[in-house]
Amino acid sequence: MLLVIDVGNTNTVLGVFARAKDAGEHSRYDQLLANWRVATSRRSTVDEYGVLFRNLFSMAGLESKGIHGIVVSSVVPPLDPVLRQVCERYFSLKPLFIEPGVKTGMPVQYDNPAEVGADRIVNAVAAFEKYGGPCVIVDFGTATTFDCVSVKGEYLGGVICPGIGISADALFERTARLPRVEIRKPGRVIGSNTVGSLQSGLYYGYLGLVDGILERLLEELGKETQVLATGGLGPMIGTGSKYIKNVDEFLTLEGLRIIWERNATGHRDTPAKQATKSESRAASRHAPAKSSNGDGARTTPTSRSVR
Repeated sequence: MLLVIDVGNTNTVLGVFARAKDAGEHSRYDQLLANWRVATSRRSTVDEYGVLFRNLFSMAGLESKGIHGIVVSSVVPPLDPVLRQVCERYFSLKPLFIEPGVKTGMPVQYDNPAEVGADRIVNAVAAFEKYGGPCVIVDFGTATTFDCVSVKGEYLGGVICPGIGISADALFERTARLPRVEIRKPGRVIGSNTVGSLQSGLYYGYLGLVDGILERLLEELGKETQVLATGGLGPMIGTGSKYIKNVDEFLTLEGLRIIWERNATGHRDTPAKQATKSESRAASRHAPAKSSNGDGARTTPTSRSVR
């Protein structure tokens, strides 16, 4: 099984993929067995995260020892070393982090590619793989991002704006008498009370922002561009947009799976296996050269790169 982890500023989403039954060892992990959304905690320790993961697995009837690979995208750098230790301590695996140098199969046309959030690249890879290009991915998270992919599969860049949750929090915190309200689609635009008026303003105001940006992006990319949504609020906002045609709840998890498969060599081994390989290589360097034939000629071991 393959464990994929997407660490966001507000929530962390996890998924477990498995190969199809009776599939070979090198077949794709194409079955999403389970997925969870939990709060991102910057203060949790390695053991606290380990217990959380173990409990999630237990509730789903999964065994942690069945995990053969782990891939992580994170936009919360302080948690990266914590998650590395969790993977090594509780799964005995070295995780693959989506970072510069990882093979994604997608050229990045950003001025500084290192500035692009890992989740944005992951979404772009999955969208192009599943829907082709050109396409725009709208990810409704803590921030709402619009990511553009060319017809050739190049990451072009996009737009970042405050998420609807941030807008709602700011409205509540900066006003004396307006209450905090649930974000949802109201039954009508005209609110007949304060709560209804706030919900209408948040939902339809944000929907107008989304469609306004998409209208301008489509003018640049072309009307044939496919637009899809993902993220926690993707189903609610995406279904109200006149431009978003697909809502893909598990797009980021799929992207992590795709990138892991493109980098699978070198990330299948556990720390124990890696230590064994290191010991074997060290022994071979100090072993005496072997004679290759009876005429006294000697050969040295051929060096091979380990990926």
